[in-house]
Parts: sequence; structure tokens; C-alpha cells
Amino acid sequence: MILQALTRLYETLAEKGEIPRAGWAMTNVSYALEIDKDGQLLDILPLKTASNDGKKMVPRPMNLPAPVKRTAGIASNFLWDSATYFLGFDAKDEKERAVKRNDKTQIMTLSLDAKGDKQRAVKCFEEAKSLHLKLLSDCEGDYARAVIGFFSSWEAETAESNELISEIKDELAKGVNLTFLFNGVFPMEDRELCAVYQEYYDGEEQGEKMRCLITGDEVVPAATHPSIKGVRGAQSSGAALVSFNAPAYCSFNREQSINAPIGKNAAFAYTAALNYLIAQRGEDDRLKAKLIGDTTTVFWTEDAEIQYQNAFSSVLDGDEDSVTTNDLDAFIKAMANGEDADWDGLPVKPQNRFYVLGIAPNAARLSVRFFLRDSFGSMVKHIKEHYERMEIVSDGKNRRKTIPLWAVLQETVNKNSREKAPSPQMAGDTLRAILTGGLYPATLYQQTQLRIRAERDVTRGRAAIIKAYLLRNTNSEKYKEVLTVKLNEQTTYQPYVLGRLFSVLEAIQQRANPGINSTIKDKYFSAASATPMVVFPMLLNLAEKHLRKMEAGSRIHYSKLLGELTAMVTESYPTHQTLNDQGIFQLGYYHQTQKRYEKKNNNNEEEN
Repeated sequence: MILQALTRLYETLAEKGEIPRAGWAMTNVSYALEIDKDGQLLDILPLKTASNDGKKMVPRPMNLPAPVKRTAGIASNFLWDSATYFLGFDAKDEKERAVKRNDKTQIMTLSLDAKGDKQRAVKCFEEAKSLHLKLLSDCEGDYARAVIGFFSSWEAETAESNELISEIKDELAKGVNLTFLFNGVFPMEDRELCAVYQEYYDGEEQGEKMRCLITGDEVVPAATHPSIKGVRGAQSSGAALVSFNAPAYCSFNREQSINAPIGKNAAFAYTAALNYLIAQRGEDDRLKAKLIGDTTTVFWTEDAEIQYQNAFSSVLDGDEDSVTTNDLDAFIKAMANGEDADWDGLPVKPQNRFYVLGIAPNAARLSVRFFLRDSFGSMVKHIKEHYERMEIVSDGKNRRKTIPLWAVLQETVNKNSREKAPSPQMAGDTLRAILTGGLYPATLYQQTQLRIRAERDVTRGRAAIIKAYLLRNTNSEKYKEVLTVKLNEQTTYQPYVLGRLFSVLEAIQQRANPGINSTIKDKYFSAASATPMVVFPMLLNLAEKHLRKMEAGSRIHYSKLLGELTAMVTESYPTHQTLNDQGIFQLGYYHQTQKRYEKKNNNNEEEN
């Protein structure tokens, strides 16, 4: 299902001319080897250009032959590659071979390493030479003859001594890509070179024909598939979505990806489409693919219309920077009601099929965290319902009306830990729950509770998580009256009342001791929410002492408020509260605390 959807996307993009045809790929190139008609190297020209934001120089994207699949062996690309393959230059950074101690053993090891790297670089160059001479030997064009002349005359053994290379050897050592430039023309602009490569790529594969799992055609399956690049945490050289690397995974003596027979063109199509989605950038030069936990998330429609991606990204993030709150709310409402709307002046239809794919790194391979398919309007409707469940009174620290997913997940993270990333599994499960309207993962609530107990701080985001989780994952009627946006002063549900009472007790302590560094929240909050019977009698006794320190007006106000809340406690303090009731306690505390901070009316009432 995933591969078929990606293949259909590729076909749509190819029809629109937005993605290279089969066998070609957009490649980032940093330098051009300028050669004359005899193949002599004239210069090495930089091709980097300024990024969209103007903050850095980035390689130039070029439509060149698709990269070969490399593992531990040696294989050259056609018409472009690194300095190791095109110049025989040892691209390994010399700093990697530096040593701190100057003993004979290390000197000998360093010498052997350098010699081994040099020999491999020469072998790489010979492989590139062999490939280009094989494909271009029958060509008669000037460009092809110039490339042949270059590989025939270049001496890889002495590459490092060349003045042109020595000037930029630090850059070349980073493994940047090179291509050719002849008479001001790049390889993809020469018809003969393009035709030769296309014929080579389209050539009949040797082997047993099988039915392609994507197209259903009888084809010789590809032994390996092109790599997926740009997935955060995966190998920079690329990782595989479909691969087999051990006999235990193979059957009928089939090796590698032949166990999942897919034709060469279909394999190219699905990988090209996925690489396109991952590499997409907006006008602000930011990637459109979203990183959720360790999961790189991409999304698309079958007709490949860009406005759906832009709209979905803004809706999921609650983006109030690029669009006004009113416009975003109107768009979400229209989609949820099944009505057509516009985004950036382009039509958006809620019935269009929409896909969301999450992939995570797994050594040299990729794991599929989730794959969701539904109508665009249905997914937006589920996001809207999520935002409604998360709605809660603001703490005044953030101007955002909605709490985006990334902010929700950060509420579960220890800010003092070295790894400040949420649980990967929890992040993926939470996104799936939001987009499908399913139950929130229990781990989201549990991790939130852990952070509250550890930090003794109920933030707006954590209170919103408690409210949303209990609304969606429980059916208790007694919960619904306290799972409100603002303070409910009428409910007598005991855990909620106890949370409010704790907030008032804290306010009394702070009023009686201005500037106090450590309050009862720092010492007793976790115990009060879990085992009220142990803590509240002591706190109420302490409050009586604090009230005696206040001025008459404040003492009367807080005594009245304290009396009202204690009168609502109609049962004995529980010895232990369930995890759900602890969340309601925390929600009551948050609601009452925010009530204390509300702006007062013109009569300048005392704080609640």
C-alpha cells in the first residue's frame, strides 16, 4: 500500500515535470571540472549559491544520472561523483588520521592507513574510468570525447600534488560532488550524453522474471533499491526502505530485495517520490517534512497539489505566524464541515485523499512508524476535535491560542536531561491518535504525570494534556463536569476540589510570607495529589497560623474562601487517589491558580 501510493505520486509529479524521469535524480553539486576538447583539466569551478535566506552557501541542485547503490564495495556514478572517484584524491579528512602521541606503533599505523586509503582512491578512480569508457567509447560528440580524454589522461596517483586540488582540498575532503563542464555546458545539457545514459539505464536486466509487487508486470526484479536520503538519524549516505541482509529473511534461495520482487522502474519511482517529499522546502528554506520524535513525517495528496501540504502543516502546527487566527479557524471549520475552501488562493477540496507517512531510522534501514490514509477533510476534522479537547485557560506565558503537537510532546521531556527528545513511540502514537480520532496513548498521560511529580509544576500544556486525555479516553460522567476550559466553581467532585484547595493554601502561605523561596507546592504537591489524607490535615493547620499573620482584610477574604472549599469536601480525605483522580487534582489546582492571576475588576478585590 505504501509503495503503491508513492509510485502513484511519482507518476503524477513526473507528468507535471516536477520530478526527474526514471534513472535521473536531483543531485547537489559543489564543483565543476572544466575540461578542454582533449580532456585536460583547466579549472575547478565552485558552483555553490546562496541559500534562500542568504545565510549560507549551498550546493547547486542538478538533474543528473541517479546515484548508484553503494554498500562496502566500489561503484561509480555516471557524469558526477566525489573527488575520490573522479580525481583519485583521498577524500578522507587528514584530521581523522591525526594522532596525539608520537610513538612508532602509531606512526606505522598512520602510514599504513594513509597508504590503504590512497590505494582505495586509485581503485575508485579506475572504476569511474572503466564505466565512462565503456558507455562513451562509441560516441562521436565533442563532449563525450573530452570526458574520455580526461579519464584516459588523468593520473590519479599524483592527484594530491595538482595545484587546483591543493587549493580546495579541505572542501574535497568532505566528499562533495563534482561534475564536468565543457565549453560552458554541463553534462545534462548534452543530448548525446543523455541518450547514452538513458539507453544504458533502460537496458534489459538479466535474471528470472517475476511479478512486480507494485505494478503487477512481469519484470526482472531489482536486487537493490535506491537509497532514501534525508531521514533524521539515518545514515547520511541513505537508508533502505526495502532490503534483506541475512539468510534468515530469505526464501527459495532469493537474495537481497529479490525476496520482495519489484521492478527497477517501480523501485526508482517510489524512492524518487519519497526523496522528493523529504527534501521539499518552503519559501523560508525550511523542510516541509516534519520531525516528530525521531520520526520524519511526510504527507501528500494523490494529485500532488502543494496547497494541501501547506495547509496541513499550518493546521497541525496551529501556525498563527503565516496566517491569521481567524483565517485558520475559518479554514479548519470549512474542512470539518465538508466544504470547499481556499489556501494561498488555491482551491482545497475536503474529499481529496490524503496520506501521512512516518519513517524512523533503524541502522542502515528505515522503520515505518505509521502510514495513514483518509480524506483531507476528515484528518483536519480530527485535528480540530483534538484542539477543542486541548483548549484550556491560558497561563499568560504564550500568546498561541492552540498548543501545537511539538509543544505537547515537549511537556513530557525532562528539560535538564542530555537527550531532550520525547519518546519516539509515544510521539508516533500521539500523532496517529490525533489524525484518526483514536484514543490517546497511555504513555502520553503517564509521562506527563512523571514530569509533574518530578518538577511539581502544572503548566498550561500539561493541564491541557490531562483534560484532553481524560475527555477522550474515559467515559465517566463525573469527570466531564471538571474537564472544562476554565474554573468550575460549582462542582463538588472531591479530587478537583482538593486541587483547588491546595492552590488556595499555597496562596495563603505566599500572602503571609512575601518573597518566600520554597512553598508547600515544592514540598507537598506530589504527596497531596496522591495521598491527601497524609498531607491536608497538616496543611490546614499550617494555614491557620499563616492567616494570623495577615491584615484583617486579607484574613477575612482568605478565611471565607478556605471555608467555602473545605465545606465542599463532604467525605474524609482519601488515603490514595487513582492516577486519573490525580490528574483531576492537578487540573483543579491549575484552574484555581489561573483564577488567582486574572485581572481584577475596578473594585480591586483581593486575590482569589
